[in-house]
Amino acid sequence: MMRTKLHSFLLFGLALGLGGLGWVFFSQNDVAARNTTIESSSDGIVQGAQNDWLYGGVNTAAPVVLPYGGYQPLRHASAGALAVPDAHASLILDVDSGTILHYANGRERRSIASLTKLMTALVVIDTMANLDAPVTITREALAVDGTVVGCPRAGYCIDGRLFVGEQMRVRDLLAAMLMNSTNDAATALAIHVGGSQQEFVARMNARAEELGLRDTHFCTPSGLDIDGQEHICYSTAYDIARVAAHLLTYPAYAIVWETMQREEATIADIGGTRTHRILNTDELLGRMDGLLGAKTGFTPQAGRSLLLAATDPSGTHKIIAVLMDDPYRWRDVQEMIAWAFQSYEWQ
Repeated sequence: MMRTKLHSFLLFGLALGLGGLGWVFFSQNDVAARNTTIESSSDGIVQGAQNDWLYGGVNTAAPVVLPYGGYQPLRHASAGALAVPDAHASLILDVDSGTILHYANGRERRSIASLTKLMTALVVIDTMANLDAPVTITREALAVDGTVVGCPRAGYCIDGRLFVGEQMRVRDLLAAMLMNSTNDAATALAIHVGGSQQEFVARMNARAEELGLRDTHFCTPSGLDIDGQEHICYSTAYDIARVAAHLLTYPAYAIVWETMQREEATIADIGGTRTHRILNTDELLGRMDGLLGAKTGFTPQAGRSLLLAATDPSGTHKIIAVLMDDPYRWRDVQEMIAWAFQSYEWQ
């Protein structure tokens, strides 16, 4: 994809720790101001600095050129620190500059459950030029555990399930996957796009490598772990925030955020003879100003996780907040967003 805006005054920074975490870049006008707010974590991430940002990846030998207009988030001198004690990991990322505004255990590898579906959506959209193309539902897709079309929670159904041989549009399966986090929709898309779940997951991991995600390895398109192999299914708050930022940066992925803005939807098969009601798992829709979209995740292994994107009142500056294994994720994410926009200004 073409980078349409170039930031022309970036300085080449030093590589961070942990085997060369990546390059750090600063605007010439920001270096002095940032010196009072930059904080280094134990795993090499620098809070308040542009880290190994996805535009160009972490392994590039030359300075990364960022496709944004030059705004930098600067933390107020009077701003207090943010603590999210109930979360195993938490992170806030400024989308356009790649600056980390808050960071706690953001590179610890762990199961991310259905946050995985953001990468599934990315690969599907990258591959499918026609989102109205039919997808034939297979027995394999319907064999998955957990949330499925028609049943917004395991054991609680509000409508009919998909059936073998039913044909659904790509965009409608994306809606079911992103809004209601259905595992059968994610699996059906993966089989359709990749030919098999295994091939699709290989594409997910290849795409993760292209984006420079060093601490990510996907196992399934749904985010369900593989029994006995849970240790090889992982990502981090930092990496999945970067996936979401990529989805926010390029217009081709606008459908992801448009879909996540819908409180509910009714999807139909290709023939229009059978419909399925879809609900959104986002508890803050209609209640939070500036909300761009949210993706939930839960398994016993991962706990309750959440990724949420929001914009400031001007609609100019977008941030992403991620919580891993937080039983109070909806309360905490609101505090995180409020803190970020109160503690930083963009110049």
